[in-house]
Amino acid sequence: MEWRDTGILLSSRPHGEAAAIVELFTPEHGRHAGVVRGGTGRKLSPHLQPGAQLDVTWRARLEDHLGSFTVEPLRARAALVMSDRFALAGMNAVLAILGFALPEREPHPDLYQRSEALLDLLGQNEIWPLGFLQWELALLDELGFALDLRSCAVTGVTEGLVYVSPKSGRAVSAAGAGDWADRLLPLPPVMRGEGEASDAEILTALGTTGYFLEHHLAAQLHGRRLPAARQQFLDRLSRRADRS
Repeated sequence: MEWRDTGILLSSRPHGEAAAIVELFTPEHGRHAGVVRGGTGRKLSPHLQPGAQLDVTWRARLEDHLGSFTVEPLRARAALVMSDRFALAGMNAVLAILGFALPEREPHPDLYQRSEALLDLLGQNEIWPLGFLQWELALLDELGFALDLRSCAVTGVTEGLVYVSPKSGRAVSAAGAGDWADRLLPLPPVMRGEGEASDAEILTALGTTGYFLEHHLAAQLHGRRLPAARQQFLDRLSRRADRS
């Protein structure tokens, strides 16, 4: 078995004396692991850093084997963010969520393109949080937990939508919420592509997407907890919002 693809390096860990087991997110083969011979050596290890863009060839005797990768570096990202703690926290959050949420070897080419585009924005800290929010919404959509924010689930109106149902993921208006308002999640305008994309608004929105990541997606994955890297990025965003 053999195939060639491009991929974003999600993680790498030592294997044996000089090899590494790496996990990649590729457009055509999804989240895929394999062994890189010499991956911890001086020649390859600088290129096997989180977020790296790689050209890869995977080989194995049988399709269900772990197999091995040969890699060629295309673009490094870790070195660009090492001196920027905000950007580094953002990159770590994206990689950790992908490694956590994606089924193994299941292609998601649209999500791959969105992920690559988001990582290429690293360092543009003023616009990156909004990109991250839009990426989380796309990830929920791609994995079967889409939020429907077009109209009120109760009344059908398209204006005055201020809540999200934690069960259905549908928008709810203030009038439609009634006595149930305190049981609903906030729907800040930024989630519908409206209003000011301030850090405070984005944090509120990420609280809502985080609910669905934790209580819907993670719950389906045998109750696994969301990666700590996501909260670490939110903590940095919160501190930045407090300074604004």
